[in-house]
Amino acid sequence: MQPHDLRVAVFSGNYNYVRDGANQALNRLVGFLLAHGVAVRVYSPTSSRPAFTPTGDLVKVPGMRLPGSRGEYKLAWGLSPSVRRDLAAFAPNIVHAAAPELLGHAAAGYARRHGIASVASLHTRFETYPRYYGLRFIEPLVERLLTRFYNRFDRVVVPSPSVGELLCDWGVRTPIGIWSRGIDHDRFRPDRRDNAWRRSLGIADDAVVVGFLGRLVKEKGLDIFAEVAAELRRRAVPHRVLVIGEGPARDWFARAASDAVFAGFQSGEALGRAVASMDVFFNPSVTETFGNVTTEAMAAGVPVVAARATGAVDLIEDGRTGCLVSPRDVAAYADAIARIVADPALRRAMGGAAHARAAEYRWDSANQAVLETYLQVMAERRSRSAWREP
Repeated sequence: MQPHDLRVAVFSGNYNYVRDGANQALNRLVGFLLAHGVAVRVYSPTSSRPAFTPTGDLVKVPGMRLPGSRGEYKLAWGLSPSVRRDLAAFAPNIVHAAAPELLGHAAAGYARRHGIASVASLHTRFETYPRYYGLRFIEPLVERLLTRFYNRFDRVVVPSPSVGELLCDWGVRTPIGIWSRGIDHDRFRPDRRDNAWRRSLGIADDAVVVGFLGRLVKEKGLDIFAEVAAELRRRAVPHRVLVIGEGPARDWFARAASDAVFAGFQSGEALGRAVASMDVFFNPSVTETFGNVTTEAMAAGVPVVAARATGAVDLIEDGRTGCLVSPRDVAAYADAIARIVADPALRRAMGGAAHARAAEYRWDSANQAVLETYLQVMAERRSRSAWREP
């Protein structure tokens, strides 16, 4: 079988109505598949004001906004009659589910009923989310539900080896492959640093900037970030905090980190400039499965201090390209950042090593691995079918 023989139906809870790392990866994958002759159709809830133009053909799936503080996201009910008709006309031979919600379960069921190959991709550590909303006690239940979900597929692709190990520990028996991530190396590079832009934000040229980049939601570790910033102030460590991003927790975070400079959402060349203008990148999130923002900072030559958790442990060489810290150890985070702030030579050495390490992450090679996964799953299914026929 060749790539042009593939007809892939991708199911996503959010393909483009809110910009996040997961849908950025999916859009890049779809573009890569289309460029290689694969027929692709995407099924996802949509919005009248999407965050960006989708790559490929996008079919609207009915959904409702999530209640509470995460109302920017939608929950799809499943496969409506119109979606089923569209699927029947498209006639996929591979189903790819990108999220473990109702639409993902419906996609898995559709694949089984129609004898279609199925692949799931894992993008987010959803089992960690309850702890940020006072519901930590349900995490074991969420893990069991996720295990059941991923065991319904022919293959699961994860962004990093540490996430694959996590799934195996849960009891996922489905074969697991790696779908890594890439970096726009023209956008994220050290020479994008811009002191004039920093000065426009009130940051002096000689100030050491500790930066945050990402959606401003509590599950990104904003509480720990704010506590560490307060500890650095208590220790009189000279630094400025720069926050890049927007999100529903912005007001809360602005109160918790009151001396931070909030530069808002940045994209394109402006984003590359913002990242390169940091001196230390601080990422205390434990919900990452890869950490796109971590590799972007590394590519820009910025040392990273991050939680010793999935994603970061596969990217950061502790003591060489940055520092890994026990996830909620505020004092240890402050120790690591203070050491890097106080030693310009260490900052330069770590930043250079991080830049070199990030060079290996390329989107084409990452997405090629998914295409090869599709072809392998199809070959295995054909082999089993041929074995049964006699």
